[in-house]
Amino acid sequence: MPVTFTKTMARMVDVCTVEEAMPLLDFLKSTPKARVDLSACVYLHTALLQLLLQARPKISGWPTEPLLARWLQPLFTTDPQTA
Repeated sequence: MPVTFTKTMARMVDVCTVEEAMPLLDFLKSTPKARVDLSACVYLHTALLQLLLQARPKISGWPTEPLLARWLQPLFTTDPQTA
């Protein structure tokens, strides 16, 4: 399963497709202090990215895949109010 959930963390592994959107949405809505670990993620569907951008959870691990990390880090390390 590409996304696994614990009490406060969603861990995304390998290829995370649109099929993971609803479970991720449910998790983010029900977990006020949600954290997301992207360290093992190599592909993130844009639907999942949109959910993450809207919810702004704490990212506890960045992808080790360099291109994906290069695209994601600036999106989550800048203040969306000032961008």
